[in-house]
Amino acid sequence: MTMNPLDHINGLVAEAVADAAVAAGLVSREELPAITLEVPKDKSHGDLATNAAMQLTRIAKKNPRQIAEAILEHLDTAKASIEKAEIAGPGFINFTLDKGYLYPIVALVQEQGDNYGRITIGEGQKVQMEFVSANPTGSLHLGHARGAAVGDALCNVLDYAGYEVTREYYINDAGNQVVNLIKSLEARYLQELGQDAEMPEDGYHGEDIKGFAKELVAEKGDSLLSMSPGERTAFFREFGLEKELGKIKRDLNRFRVHFDEWFSETSLYEDGLVEKSLEELRSKGEAYEKDGATWLRTTDYGDDKDRVLVKNDGTYTYLTPDIAYHRNKYERGYDKILNIWGADHHGYVPRMKAAMEALGNDPDKLIVLIAQMVSLFQDGEKVKMSKRTGKAVTMEDLMDEVGVDAIRYFFTMRSMDSHLDFDMDLAVSTSNENPVFYVQYAHARICSVFRQAEEQGINLLPLAEVNLSVLTAEHEYDILRKIGELPQEVSLAADNYAPHRLIRYVYELASSFHSYYRAERVITEDADQTQARLALLGAVRTVIANVLRLMGVSAPERM
Repeated sequence: MTMNPLDHINGLVAEAVADAAVAAGLVSREELPAITLEVPKDKSHGDLATNAAMQLTRIAKKNPRQIAEAILEHLDTAKASIEKAEIAGPGFINFTLDKGYLYPIVALVQEQGDNYGRITIGEGQKVQMEFVSANPTGSLHLGHARGAAVGDALCNVLDYAGYEVTREYYINDAGNQVVNLIKSLEARYLQELGQDAEMPEDGYHGEDIKGFAKELVAEKGDSLLSMSPGERTAFFREFGLEKELGKIKRDLNRFRVHFDEWFSETSLYEDGLVEKSLEELRSKGEAYEKDGATWLRTTDYGDDKDRVLVKNDGTYTYLTPDIAYHRNKYERGYDKILNIWGADHHGYVPRMKAAMEALGNDPDKLIVLIAQMVSLFQDGEKVKMSKRTGKAVTMEDLMDEVGVDAIRYFFTMRSMDSHLDFDMDLAVSTSNENPVFYVQYAHARICSVFRQAEEQGINLLPLAEVNLSVLTAEHEYDILRKIGELPQEVSLAADNYAPHRLIRYVYELASSFHSYYRAERVITEDADQTQARLALLGAVRTVIANVLRLMGVSAPERM
């Protein structure tokens, strides 16, 4: 794969600084530390800067400014396309570069197309990401929607960074919540048949359960009454879970989130994995009996107290099947095991890591990301209830109200460990204040420019015939630099599990484009300039589309 021009120029400048330091007698080649370069925040300080002079003070035994002066005396500026090198402050060296190094970025984007920005830092490592995993007993809510948006975007980013990613949904189809679902469905079925049946104390009172009961009566009549209690419970369990999971899958499909694996909690019991985990913990001396219960020695791993695995009535705590599930994940051979959990699970993280370590697994392979809560606002006021149903706002309600693009963009826009205020009015507005509209409009506006060019009979030349050196406006350099930064941004987003970085990146690129579009005409009387600017806009369009695709957001051609 062709090297990114930004990486190439960084390498040339770093090499030139290193050669100059050695030539000046400041340091031997063997003692030379790695030369670091960064892009100055203030553009007046040039294109790149280094603190190499400060790095070399201990070895060269001179003050940084003297070292910087010696480096400049021996610097081969032509080799690294350096137009100007200046000393700043206590000894920083600022470099202004010949902007010609930026032009190959356009060819690189055109060559790689949909794959521009792809990198290989993951080296094919296997990553499992488990997210959403809502109980199959009701509708997905806003917290699930945030986990779905961020989790899916992060999976896309990790895939783009060279990891082999598996998306998994853990179905909580065992335990009390499913028992209550069965009892609720049975009660509604009996009521639908005109019988007197009480809803369970912790039953599910949603309209969907009533709807499922009506369906059953329409399909089966009263035939379920002739079943034995065990058969009927099994039927309601299968029917209820299938219906509730169907709803969840429908909403996730609409939200553009697809899972590779749907892992059933029940299978842990059927395959004896829960009991095997307990046996292993006992055999290793990590679990012990006390007061008729079985405890895990989590205090040995930094927890504030030991945790119960089996209660004195013989039932398992929530922790026990979760340990079996995570033990199974490790056995499947993933290099990294990522979970996105809700804010209320914060204290659960050290317990699970302790359990994995107690089982002899590397706890650092387990990475838990916490997604904080979402608050909805409309007309300046906090929204708690759906106007349509009078119930808590669901993911489906929000998709109906503002659309998938806005939700996915807004929910991924902030770091997931920070609380999110979602302004529904802003999300549907067609103004520059709406960030998703602003970015999508940049893509649509570029498509419009290409349509205008076609209408005016302008045939796009092959890039090899386009003279990109006529791109000399500061806005054009800014855009080229920003495009060139995408692979580095993908790397940082993947390393830090931070897809919000790419939202910020694509917004900044869109902003640079809009500023350019206001300042310069793309289609001009100068044919060379027109071809070069169209080539530049083609690269911008590709990059915006690539980043929006990673975020699960569409890139419209017209708005």
